[in-house]
Amino acid sequence: MADWIAETFRSDAGWDHLETLVDIGNRMAGQPGETEGLEATRDAFAAAGARDARVETFDLAGWVRGDSSISTPETVEDCIALPRGPAGEVTAELVDLGAGLPADFENTDVEGKIVLATSDVPDYFDRYIHRTEKYQYAVEGGAAAFIYANHVPGELPPTGSVGGSDGGPYGDIPAVGVSAETGARLARRFDGEELSVAVECETPETQSGNAVAELGPDTEEYVILSSHVDAHDIAEGARDNGAGTATIVEVANALAAREDELETRVKCIAYGAEEVGLVGSELEAENADLDAIKSIVNVDSNMGNRTLELTTHRFDELDAAAQRVSDRFDHPIATVPRMVPHSDHWPFVRWGVPGYMVSSKSESAGRGWGHTEADTLDKLESRTLREQAILLTELVVEVAAESVEIEHADAETMAGYLKEEDQAIGMKKTNGWPYEFE
Repeated sequence: MADWIAETFRSDAGWDHLETLVDIGNRMAGQPGETEGLEATRDAFAAAGARDARVETFDLAGWVRGDSSISTPETVEDCIALPRGPAGEVTAELVDLGAGLPADFENTDVEGKIVLATSDVPDYFDRYIHRTEKYQYAVEGGAAAFIYANHVPGELPPTGSVGGSDGGPYGDIPAVGVSAETGARLARRFDGEELSVAVECETPETQSGNAVAELGPDTEEYVILSSHVDAHDIAEGARDNGAGTATIVEVANALAAREDELETRVKCIAYGAEEVGLVGSELEAENADLDAIKSIVNVDSNMGNRTLELTTHRFDELDAAAQRVSDRFDHPIATVPRMVPHSDHWPFVRWGVPGYMVSSKSESAGRGWGHTEADTLDKLESRTLREQAILLTELVVEVAAESVEIEHADAETMAGYLKEEDQAIGMKKTNGWPYEFE
């Protein structure tokens, strides 16, 4: 064991790959930078010693950003369009809904108005409300446009898709992101006043893909080790999700050195088009024999803190496996038994495939620097990557062991968990509820 740990601590494979990804620049789904990132990841898998490294391409409804603006009677405010939203220009009265909770929409007439809502959710509210849900409330209320204000200070307008995996928006109203400072200024000075929102964008037909490779024995059953390569076009996408992809590259290197210990095949997948509706993982799940997938270890935005946080989706054996690794290394690993219906594990986990969502522990709510131009390499540390890669390598070997039995759940059970956590409400609101048995 000491040899592979020492090699991982000395390895530059993951960090070098992270630098490669961030230096590409724009890795927006369906655009040339994403293709470059997928090909670089394929090559990194091959260099690690994984077999049959390839990029499996698929057609994608693309989205290309144009100019956007918010014009008040006095100023033109900086803003950025939210991907998968439509182009358009509207002039209407602004209504400030604060955090944009369901009750805020129920108690306010937003018809024909421009809705302003922040990206946070108050501590007293019992569930997370995703950006797409707030947008959908605005659409259903007949709003003319949607302004999404960051709650994190720093003059950082947030981005994020407001459309589905089919390429279409959840609604037909323009949507833009503004910084916390701009949002506060608009709310203070122009609530109830008329202003204009304009969005330009293009929606070309294009291609994305998944970078795929395999390690371990040629068994029918397999473990998926995954991340996503794409990032929003406004930033380097260092943490979201260059970090995750760099980590699985480092883990692939370590697993190659321990390949004789793997008792189940490991399929490494770096997905494309995650940020615009989990498109790559949706396609992978549609074409997979879900019964053959023993477990998923999906790594997304994991290097913000040294301590790994694994959401286990109520699979007790996944929690136990993580605890065994933590005890073996005398190193903390946080586990949370909640459902996370976002990121590339979800197209599998929703049908009862056991899966981890791997991130890092945070004391603050929300994305932090994520989905802003501040998601840059300087905020990450190579030490964190190496430590987490060691723990995740051991975790993959652990869940791949024949002695570790992880039972799948049925769809009814997964739906029940989502209802218990009050997540079904938001998923149904954004057409993300996959179950038809109700």
